[in-house]
Amino acid sequence: MEIKTINDKIKWEEFLSQCSEKTFLQSWNWTEFQKTLESKIWRFGVYENGQLLAISLVIKIKAKRGTFLFLPHGPMIKMKNEKGKEKNDNLKSKNLNIFLEELKKIAKQEKCSFIRVAPIWQNNEENKKIFKELGFKQAPIHIHPQLTWQLDIGLAEDQLLANMRKTTRYLIKQGLKNKELVIEKSKNIEDVEIFNKLYQTTVNRNHFNPFSLDYLKNEFSAFLKDGQTLIFLAKHKGECLASAIIIFWQGIGFYHQGASKTSKIPASYLLQWEAIKEAKGRGCKIYNFWGVADARNIKISKYRKHPWAGLTLFKKGFGGYEKEYLKTQDLPLSFKYWLTYIFEKLRKIKRGL
Repeated sequence: MEIKTINDKIKWEEFLSQCSEKTFLQSWNWTEFQKTLESKIWRFGVYENGQLLAISLVIKIKAKRGTFLFLPHGPMIKMKNEKGKEKNDNLKSKNLNIFLEELKKIAKQEKCSFIRVAPIWQNNEENKKIFKELGFKQAPIHIHPQLTWQLDIGLAEDQLLANMRKTTRYLIKQGLKNKELVIEKSKNIEDVEIFNKLYQTTVNRNHFNPFSLDYLKNEFSAFLKDGQTLIFLAKHKGECLASAIIIFWQGIGFYHQGASKTSKIPASYLLQWEAIKEAKGRGCKIYNFWGVADARNIKISKYRKHPWAGLTLFKKGFGGYEKEYLKTQDLPLSFKYWLTYIFEKLRKIKRGL
């Protein structure tokens, strides 16, 4: 086995098309987006006898809390052979180890104190064991969702509606009856500014750290060039009440960025329904609502709920199923890692997550 840099977009995307479990965080356009953030990136592939077995985007994160190498929802390993049969789990360990050999060298050159992996692997004992045996420990926080809510949109529209929570279905129908409520779909980069104004309202209401306007515009632009994104705007009498940036990639629609005003008008519900229908029209089989809170931890105390409690209820109302991935894993490389660990642990407690 050997590791090589991959600079061919077609080869990268074709490999991902053969992976059943995936998100746009390993897509070519996401790697291009990372460049606009002035992040240092690497695109690696593991080969054996000329055959590409695994790939991963690697990002150097330089933050106040520490400098580290990050694999977002990677590495991606092809676990099925040409006949569609599942390969041995040992392949995961071998490929991950090959990546680590290279990443440790890079980490030393780039003065990184640890390697962080957010794998899109099932949260089970076998996968936990692979990371533990390679020296990893569970990270104090996560950067990307470890628990997501997904919807099979291969069903007919009437069946999708029938599978929804009664309240959600009712609000969608009310939205459809309201002739003054209009859902617009936009490819205009300037409409990111409309989204951002609403986004800031959402930030002030829910108290989370927002992305900058430049970040949002660069993300939108990265996927727009291949026709893989749209901005949805829900307007009532000309006023924008809800908005979302949806990414359509390799047969999956992703609800990645969302914003809304508090209103009795069911704008957010109708917007999501139109986004689901758009995904269906594009041939997508799955609609990914992105992160949700763990139902087991939704109630933090007698007087306090998880910050995502309301959002989780909203997403689950559309029907679907939960996907739980292995928790983010850290490989400490120096004593500086523990300073980052303490900092992130305290921040997690402060945010009530």
